[in-house]
Amino acid sequence: MITTLLVANRGEIACRIFRTCRELGISTVAVYSDADAGSLHVREADTAVRLPGAAPADTYLRGDLVVAAALAAGADAVHPGYGFLSENAGFARAVQDAGLVWVGPPVKAIELMASKTRAKELMAAADVPLLAPVDPGSATLADLPLLLKAAAGGGGRGMRIVRELAALPAELTAASAEAAGAFGDGEVFAEPYVERGRHVEVQIMADGQGTVWALGTRDCSLQRRHQKVIEEAPAPGLDDGLRRRLHDAAVAAAQAVGYRGAGTVEFLVSAGGRPYFLEMNTRLQVEHPVTEAVFGLDLVALQLRVAEGGPLPAAAPPAPAGHAVEARLYAEDPARDWQPQTGALLTLEVPAEPGVRLDTGYTGGDTVGVHYDPMLAKVIAHAPTRTEAVRLLARALERARIHGPVTNRELLVRSLRHPDFVAGRLDTGFYDRHLTALTAAGAPGEDAARRLAATAAALATAAGAAGGGAGPARLGAWRNLASRPQTRCYRAEPDGTEYEIAYRTGRDGTPAPGTGERVLAARPGAVTLETGGVTRHFTVTPHADRVHVDTTAGSYTFTALPRFTDPAERTEPGSLLAPMPGTVVRLAEGLVPGAAVEAGQPLIWLEAMKMEHRVLAPASGTLTALHAAPGLQVEVGALLAVVQDAPAEAPAHQEETTR
Repeated sequence: MITTLLVANRGEIACRIFRTCRELGISTVAVYSDADAGSLHVREADTAVRLPGAAPADTYLRGDLVVAAALAAGADAVHPGYGFLSENAGFARAVQDAGLVWVGPPVKAIELMASKTRAKELMAAADVPLLAPVDPGSATLADLPLLLKAAAGGGGRGMRIVRELAALPAELTAASAEAAGAFGDGEVFAEPYVERGRHVEVQIMADGQGTVWALGTRDCSLQRRHQKVIEEAPAPGLDDGLRRRLHDAAVAAAQAVGYRGAGTVEFLVSAGGRPYFLEMNTRLQVEHPVTEAVFGLDLVALQLRVAEGGPLPAAAPPAPAGHAVEARLYAEDPARDWQPQTGALLTLEVPAEPGVRLDTGYTGGDTVGVHYDPMLAKVIAHAPTRTEAVRLLARALERARIHGPVTNRELLVRSLRHPDFVAGRLDTGFYDRHLTALTAAGAPGEDAARRLAATAAALATAAGAAGGGAGPARLGAWRNLASRPQTRCYRAEPDGTEYEIAYRTGRDGTPAPGTGERVLAARPGAVTLETGGVTRHFTVTPHADRVHVDTTAGSYTFTALPRFTDPAERTEPGSLLAPMPGTVVRLAEGLVPGAAVEAGQPLIWLEAMKMEHRVLAPASGTLTALHAAPGLQVEVGALLAVVQDAPAEAPAHQEETTR
């Protein structure tokens, strides 16, 4: 009987395994690198052991240190999670040699399935078509395109598509280096790359008494950089004959190696519906929650039961029910080549709706570092039908509050609502074809929605400055008079679009926008606006110079642009800026665009604090733009006019005269 379990992993999978352990009354041990010292999986474990260093090769890939940690903490079993050492036969053997229970398949099964040649022989015996391996050293044009794959692991690491022979040597080197860094083994192999194929897999679970379950299919075709992004169970659009063939092949593979525990047999299904065996993953998969949802099982609990020598609960698995879809939420920018993002994760909240599950290794206040995979969480939705599950997941993501680094949340929502995905037209080239459209700005109504969100941000800030409506706002050294309009400027992230929001503060301290929206409520953290007869609610959360605005239809992040710093830093030479908040009282005679002006010539008079201030031409030239007019009330830094055709070496000057 297992009493104390060490999880040789980190992040969400460690937290997920700990959750089952708590339900079963098993004590937990975490291991952590220096970079993970404050991580959620460390906080959730009963005991934690440090692995000095930060790089995976120095920490989570050091099997000797992990085994020593288990012994030091008094653990009697080790669960490898996925990735890192989870498919390392040497590590599994070391765990058992130390007298610990290995929560995974037999060492021999890991070795056999790690051998791609042996694995393909097993699948050939099960009558599954194979992709014949290609020797990279003798590859010809006829072999292209090729797919390079890491021999020791998955998750997209060590994978490259090669379409030109000249690129093959460099891609081999890169794939090998990536595989070595991720799995401690740089071996890679090559096979034909099937265009527009589907990635379909079968979850298996086997005990030591000869029972093997085939727990349905999963489709994992939506991938970026060969890493899965959206997965679902069951795989849609497969006929019954193909499903049976996949199930039978997976069971035969498990039986051929005396498999025990959880594993996955992966296939590539061509556009014509022909399956090709890819590999067998001798571990738990990232996407296992969709299978758990459909079959009503806890796969980790079954892993622990089998590791203790117990049988599966029945000769056949339970009947599946409904459909489940999982989306991987990454800290990355899909529009910028999937660039990983780092920094403080200030808020991570997903609606706790029936049918929605969140697996994560983060909470608000944690930091997303540079050393590991940028996945923040997995969000899973389960419903009676595929249509309902997809809709539920898209809505949960849309309503989530995620403040901090840029994420792929918007891409996930758009992907789930894309006509091809909705119709089940899936293949691994989905993002190659659709990424540009899925990440494009300027969708119908998007600019208006962002401007309204920026308006809510401005009103919430104004309400806070006014003491929540207790009186007129005080901003810096300037008192905002109730009748005077104010402006706030925001830059939308990550695309940089700027919004200037004007509003007035009433004598009761309530701010009102200058664009006609009706303010139903305005507090520092929440604003309710009515526009076009439609009421919308906004939650506004400031963090330093960032403002996060969450609505039921989307979320927005803005950078509040400074109001009382030197605004000349953000303007073109020749711009005349308001040196302070005030009212334009008059213009120089004949001042119109196209007029010639002389350096030092008074052009605009502002009134502020019972004083008149003259704005002078910074240099001789032509007035190319005029934004000031008598009676206009302006904020500091407002653009009043532009003078060009001469160097603007000095900022606009001001002189003061008493009235």
